[in-house]
Amino acid sequence: MEDAIISNEELLQELSDAIVSCKKDAVLAAVEKAKGVIEPSDIIEKGLAAGMNEVGTLFERGKLFLPHVMMAADAMTAGVESLKDLMPEGSESKMGVIVNGTVEGDVHDIGKSIVSTMLQSAGFEVHDIGRDVPVKNFIDKAKEVSANMVGLSALMTTTLQGQKDVIELLKEEGMRDGVKVMIGGAPATQAWADKIGADCYAENASEAVAKAKELLL
Repeated sequence: MEDAIISNEELLQELSDAIVSCKKDAVLAAVEKAKGVIEPSDIIEKGLAAGMNEVGTLFERGKLFLPHVMMAADAMTAGVESLKDLMPEGSESKMGVIVNGTVEGDVHDIGKSIVSTMLQSAGFEVHDIGRDVPVKNFIDKAKEVSANMVGLSALMTTTLQGQKDVIELLKEEGMRDGVKVMIGGAPATQAWADKIGADCYAENASEAVAKAKELLL
């Protein structure tokens, strides 16, 4: 049977394509097919997350719209959920706790939501506090959940200052040493991250996951 000789690359591509199709049943079927052949972590990172990145790109280009992105994120969550029983015991407890949100004055939500979904899928405990979030709310939430990292998204040049303000308040509260700060968003850059003293800058959701692992694991 030719079907039996399907490569891992093809299975991963199928997972990615299923996410891009935004259909939950297609995603679950692709996950079932990949189970036992590919490591659960690779199914998530190289299959589902790769598809979610593609969805983000298509959204930015105006090829997909917000409802599609939400459906894809929902399908990805379901796919990850169906792998839970295969994940090694305690794998999540080693991962960090992340508070993620878009800074005050900025109502852009989608990129930040994709980052939250992918961090969650990678095993982090993520508290997404939404968009247009006042500086103090980031601090309060970080205290409440004993966060190891705060993710700050800003999609407008005028709201970048909010990222700096959160870092300043973390310092004032004596929390900066124990909390890593990741920034992102279209106008953000590595140079800006260096200037305001953030621990890292992530250009996209995949990079956010890689940087979070680097800093927290």
